[in-house]
Parts: sequence; C-alpha cells; structure tokens
Amino acid sequence: MYGSRTGRAMAGAAGAAVLLLSGCSSDGDDRKPGVGQQPRDTDPYWVNPEGNAARQVDAYRADGDDEKAGLIERIASQPVAEWIGTDEPEAETRKVTEKAAGADRDALLVLYNIPHRDCGQFSKGGAADANAYRAWVDQVARGIGERRATVILEPDAVLHLVDSCTPREFHEERYQLLTGAVERLKQQPNTTVYLDAGNAGWSQPDALHDPLRRAGIERADGFSVNVSNFYPTAASTEFGKRLSAKVGGKPFVIDTSRNGNGPYTGGDPKEKWCNPPGRALGEVPTTKTDDPLVDAYLWVKRPGESDGDCKGGPKAGDWWPEYALGLARNTPGA
Repeated sequence: MYGSRTGRAMAGAAGAAVLLLSGCSSDGDDRKPGVGQQPRDTDPYWVNPEGNAARQVDAYRADGDDEKAGLIERIASQPVAEWIGTDEPEAETRKVTEKAAGADRDALLVLYNIPHRDCGQFSKGGAADANAYRAWVDQVARGIGERRATVILEPDAVLHLVDSCTPREFHEERYQLLTGAVERLKQQPNTTVYLDAGNAGWSQPDALHDPLRRAGIERADGFSVNVSNFYPTAASTEFGKRLSAKVGGKPFVIDTSRNGNGPYTGGDPKEKWCNPPGRALGEVPTTKTDDPLVDAYLWVKRPGESDGDCKGGPKAGDWWPEYALGLARNTPGA
C-alpha cells in the first residue's frame, strides 16, 4: 500500500507578526489567553501563538462561541511542526527558530520539497531540479544557524522509492539529495535530523532498511514514522523497532497528531489517508515516552489542515476548521 500522504501545501509556516507567548517565566512578557508553552522538561518544542489553530480560537472567542474555541484550543495549545516553504526559506526558517529560541524552546521543522514529491498526487510538487533542492536546503540550514531545531526530513521520500510510486529514473538522484540534505543540516551544531521512514501500514518493513542507508540514515539522528498518517502508537512503535534493529539501533519519533482512533477502514481504499472521517487527536507531544528507542511523540501533521481536495476538503495544507473540530470532538476528554 502507499505510504502516508503528507497533504501539506508549502505555504509559509510562521504567519505574520508572530508574538512570543508565555507559559513559564522564560517565555517573555507578552500574554495570549488560552495558549502557552508546555513544560520544557516534557515537551521542549515551541507552541506558535499565531498558528492556524490559535487564530481560529480567537475567531470563535470573538463570535462568542466558547464551546468551539475550547475544542480548537486542544490543538492550539500543543506544539505542531512548521513546514518550511519555498519563497524565502532562509528568512522563514530564521524567523521560526528565533521565535522558538526567544521562548526557550526548540523549533520543530519539516522539509518537504524533494523533486517529484508525492508522485503527482494531492501534494505534488517540490523543487524544480536537484540544484534547486540543494540550494533550498542550504538556505534552510543557514536560517537555522546555531539555534536548536529538530528537522523531519522529506516525508514519504524514501518510502516512495520502494512502493513503485516514484519512477525508477529518479531514484539515484533522490538518494543523493537525501544524503546531501542530512549532511548539510548536520553541519548546524544544534540541529537534530530524523529521516522519514513511512508508516506501519507498509507491509514490507524489511524492504526499507537498505533504502534508508542509501538515503543517509547513518548520519541522521534517527527516523520518523507515521507522518500525516493514522496508525496507532503501539503499531507505530512496533514498526519503528523492527526497522531500528535493521539500521543500527537508531531511535525514532512518531507522529501522533491524528492517530487517536487509528486508521479509517471504510470507503475507497485509495483515499483512506485523505481526510478520513471519524479520526481523533492522538497522544500529546512529549519527549517522555518511557521507551528508550522512541525519542518523542510529535504532532508533525498539523491537525485541522487538509490532506487534499477530497471528501469536501480544501486543497492540501489549507486550514479546515470543520475537520479540526471533528478531531477534537472525537478525542477522549473533549
């Protein structure tokens, strides 16, 4: 089966007029009701007070709809990844990492711009060619500088090399680009890199370890699983451990953003990954996983942003408040 479809358009990640927010004394003096940093010892990643979910909370509050505001606040209060765009990657990355550093938190970034991205599906696109991609990665690295950042590198890029999605004539170039990206990012002294490794729905995990090696896993800090997908944390952990044993015991992170109810089992099998109904938020982001091989649970996919224009949704990456409300309502404790 196909891997996780990231469904994230390459829009700017930070938004305009990003403010420092509070939650502990190191976060600065600005205050924004309902949104604050999580405790650093359990969740060191930056909560963006001007993200889509935070703006939706403000809009619902302004309309007097406290019930909906409270639901979306479950998303707005947690750190989600910033997907770096293509227009001004160095400036965008610098802005995000500076805001995170100002709040004494780490930036969580996703790089999703590999040429021939997503095999022509909802999130198709990517850099025009290999040189354009190398230049883009270099700009991102310079934008990070010496600030603390964790990078999820190219969701699905390796998996699509082994599931017959990416044409064979692009394989060698992709391996070279991924290896080069890992090497360039690791030149930054405080950057952690997780190379994406697909999801637990892939029926042949033993076929992934050699492609991961060719893509630079030995130089990376680890790998990511379940990005933008819905497989339960237990299944993702088992999958990750099987893969880790094949790649030198590398640790991994799990995207738990929408896996609370597991994968969708109805409808068109080819669209189970695209805005499936009835899904729920998963475990909140944390580095306290009680498993030495699992570095963190992260919200890599930004809950409430569309996977693509299917099932009535907007284009990939656009904010969809109705879907966000469903995720929150379906989560225990809502």
